[in-house]
Amino acid sequence: MNEPLVLLPGMMCDARLFWPQLLHFGSRRAVMVAPVTGASSIGAIAASVLEAAPRRFALAGLSMGGIVAMEVLRRAPERVTRIALMDTNPLPETPQVAAAREPQIVAARTGRLLEVMREEMKPRYLAPGPRRSDVLSLVMEMAEALGPEIFISQSRALQRRPDQQKTLRTTRVPTLVLCGEHDALCPVKRHEFMAELIPNATLEIIPDAGHLPTLEQPDATSAALEAWLDSPLVLR
Repeated sequence: MNEPLVLLPGMMCDARLFWPQLLHFGSRRAVMVAPVTGASSIGAIAASVLEAAPRRFALAGLSMGGIVAMEVLRRAPERVTRIALMDTNPLPETPQVAAAREPQIVAARTGRLLEVMREEMKPRYLAPGPRRSDVLSLVMEMAEALGPEIFISQSRALQRRPDQQKTLRTTRVPTLVLCGEHDALCPVKRHEFMAELIPNATLEIIPDAGHLPTLEQPDATSAALEAWLDSPLVLR
């Protein structure tokens, strides 16, 4: 079954986050990138994804896109044929992290969005290596294109996001849990925990990648996604 593939980008990212994967898969299957924008709750964003998506589809989300993907799966498990959760987090936001978003929101409102993004995307989020500066530049370009209002609504959605551990425990579709080995925002241990929650999940750690392996190590990430897409739909 060559299901359509729906990709969900991370916070302040657009389709360019998946440009290598669009090139890799676009000639062989229908691929769409659904924005994780337009609302200040994860539930409302998931509802808009479901409204735009095909009747049945494979779903892959990175970071905030993974958070939205889990909510899509929770709401409509019969429509999701398989799911890939990349560099993401199934847990609700801690009070400390939620509080830390408030000064960022104020800064974004007062014209300092790119300053906030530079602070957020410190090199510790990305793997060391020659790709780092190019990836950081692209992140800044995507953030500037989306603008401060999107940053604020996405921040509010993340502050109030639900706990998805039960969703993961009850998942019965082929699942890929993928993480860059140097991801300090959503570390490997969190993904090992996620993979243990999900029956028959496949865990892939991408070497020499941080929080954005789709751009940092596109070939390895696309290969892992291809294996996931080619895996049997019936779990044994």
